[in-house]
Amino acid sequence: MPPLKRILLAEDNIRDIELTLAALEENHLANEVIVVRDGAEALDYLYSRGKYAGNGHPLPAVMFLDLKMPKVDGLEVLRQIKSDPDRKMIPIVMLTSSREEQDLVKSYQLGVNAYVVKPVDFQQFVQSIKQLGLFWAIINETAPHSAPNQT
Repeated sequence: MPPLKRILLAEDNIRDIELTLAALEENHLANEVIVVRDGAEALDYLYSRGKYAGNGHPLPAVMFLDLKMPKVDGLEVLRQIKSDPDRKMIPIVMLTSSREEQDLVKSYQLGVNAYVVKPVDFQQFVQSIKQLGLFWAIINETAPHSAPNQT
């Protein structure tokens, strides 16, 4: 049996982090979830910098990325990942509360794989996370990649 695929959750709202983790757990998705609290930390993780330096961890099977985050926003994180030949194959799901058309359009222009507006209702949120987790971390076949190059 292949190892479970890692999920990278980039989210600054503690409530949304807790809800996402609870939804994945409630739906028996045992994938390892790495939580980063801002865009700079997300990039540090993906590029093995800062507190993640020297870890040599494999890239995630999917990244759930919040749009509005401190330090570096989701669009800039997306731009950097999708412009990097070593990381552009990571599927990225923008998981956001923004319904602004400009955010949606810009996300797709930058190469996002999916754009999901976070439901306000708890049960709808849980169902959305379940579907995202099942598809991106279980069903979807990701491009093979190894540990990122040290930069």
